[in-house]
Amino acid sequence: MAAASSTSAAATNIILAIYEKKTNSIDLYRPLRQYISFTYSERDAINLEDDLSTVKTLRSDIERIPDPSPTTRRDLLISYFKSLCLIETRFPISPDKDHINTIQFTWFDAFKQKQKAVQQNIHLEKAAILFNLGAVYSQIGLSYDRATVDGRRQASHAFIAAAGAFAFLRDNASTKASMGNSTTVDLSVECAGMLERLMLAQAQECVFENTIAKGSTPGVCAKISRQVGLYYEEALAALNAAPLKDHFEKAWIAHVQLKASLFYAEACYRYGLELHEKEEIAEEIARLRSGVSALAEAKRSSKGAAAQLLDAISKLEVNLNRNLERAVKENDRVYLMRVPSPSSLPSIPAFSMVKPMQMNEVLDASKEKMFASLVPDSSAKALSRYTEMVDDVIRIQAEKLQQGSELTRVRLKEMDLPDSILALEGNFNLPEDLKNEVEKVQASGGPAGLEAELQQLRDLRRVNQELLVQTEELLQKEAAEDAQFRSQFGTRWTRPQSNTLTKTLQERLNKFAANLKQAGESDVQIERSLREHSTLMSILERRPIEAALPSLSRPIMSLDANEDAIVGGLKQSLRQLETLGAQRAGLEDMLKEMKRKDDILPKLMTSTGSYEDLFRKEIAKYDHICEEIAQNIEAQEQLLIQIQV
Repeated sequence: MAAASSTSAAATNIILAIYEKKTNSIDLYRPLRQYISFTYSERDAINLEDDLSTVKTLRSDIERIPDPSPTTRRDLLISYFKSLCLIETRFPISPDKDHINTIQFTWFDAFKQKQKAVQQNIHLEKAAILFNLGAVYSQIGLSYDRATVDGRRQASHAFIAAAGAFAFLRDNASTKASMGNSTTVDLSVECAGMLERLMLAQAQECVFENTIAKGSTPGVCAKISRQVGLYYEEALAALNAAPLKDHFEKAWIAHVQLKASLFYAEACYRYGLELHEKEEIAEEIARLRSGVSALAEAKRSSKGAAAQLLDAISKLEVNLNRNLERAVKENDRVYLMRVPSPSSLPSIPAFSMVKPMQMNEVLDASKEKMFASLVPDSSAKALSRYTEMVDDVIRIQAEKLQQGSELTRVRLKEMDLPDSILALEGNFNLPEDLKNEVEKVQASGGPAGLEAELQQLRDLRRVNQELLVQTEELLQKEAAEDAQFRSQFGTRWTRPQSNTLTKTLQERLNKFAANLKQAGESDVQIERSLREHSTLMSILERRPIEAALPSLSRPIMSLDANEDAIVGGLKQSLRQLETLGAQRAGLEDMLKEMKRKDDILPKLMTSTGSYEDLFRKEIAKYDHICEEIAQNIEAQEQLLIQIQV
């Protein structure tokens, strides 16, 4: 892990870059040439001498100390990765006696270099190169001067590319590289996902710095800052879970944790500025308190963090407390608003300005000519055709599963199930959000407690009216004095006229007067509405509130005294339907997982028979899941018929 700081006024702290994985030297030239000569012909080996030499040079360059220029290193890694894609489709590398079994790829963990992975397959090599590509992109981002707008923009683009490389690693190579007995944590799906989030956080952070530099509104800055914090929070969650937990240095954890708290607090600070402009003082106070609390909590676990990051936190804490003190004083003297609990507030809106760069085109090897003469295009076309066959199977089965779930929903709704059973038994539950609102009303005294709230509104309206009148009198007095002095001193009285100086104040006063009038009319409507609905609102006094829910009377129909048995049977059938629904979700996941692991390329490369025979054999792997789906749909149909009868 490397770190660098920005010298710009907008930048608050350091950013990170990832070190490359290290490897041992290997000879690819000789095993590949021997395979060509033995499997095809010596003439083919001679004709492909240039391609073999290119692979040898690329691997040798990968092994040596990284180039001084990260961009040169990036181009090398991309070229070598494309070569590996071409090698994978033409040279079966594995311990199998009929394959190239003399090549062993060795790579060391980037974060714990005493740990290493040694495998006889190209998946480890490809995954390691993708990891190093992401690392180099992060180093490119680190190299830019974040003191300038253009430098921050370029750094953001580099971190976006790094996120794309790690995302590509996670989605396309991590699982295959981790299937052997010898693996390292840094190539796991979890680690690649964590690094993707970290790079996105730093890319969004650069965008935030530019947003501050160009003077964007506090609301926009708050949204962008909040997303920075969310990305860091996601990275932190991965670092604190297996298999990454205890794999990284404490300084890593401290850095990411502090960054998450810092940008959450920054969002609270910027959002507070917007709230202050809107004169929403109560929420401003709550937001600022939340930000101060987050920083205080973060500082308790800051051991190992960079001094510059701690300094940024301290400066932000000072700004938060200063604005908090100001807001509290204004609320106590003027607004008299009730300050909500921070936990009751909705989340600060977040807006992402970055996403991982799509690496498919960057890493596409389909246009490369290396080893083009060795294997006919039919093998690649065959693989594509098999993939289409698998996609068709999954699409058809997914449609069946979706239709089954929709059919159940519609049929049960037509029969008023399970609502009618719940009403019969009196087991209706309120929606959680509604229940929480009812409990808040009950906690404040119920409908009776609303009268105290109304009285508080009257008192506030009276105080505001008195302040308005006092302000009007002061402005009138100032205007009268100005007129008197202007008459007394004539042209010697050179001060601008009173109505010019106080124009803005008068406009704000008129606005306050209009708002106060509108608020008074609204209060009258609220009081009238409360009186009109007082009888209905008395329901809110019932505890528990579910006791006020209506229920069906028994018996609702003549069932020969078998109501309980019939209701019990319906409930059992509904539980069985629910179980079948859960099974359908699991079956769809099984299909997708099977496709993800379905790699027939080695078999295609070594097959001497008909591709059609191989396809029939391989596609049959999906038959048992298709059969389970059919059985599930049939069982559901029988249950629905049973319920309807």
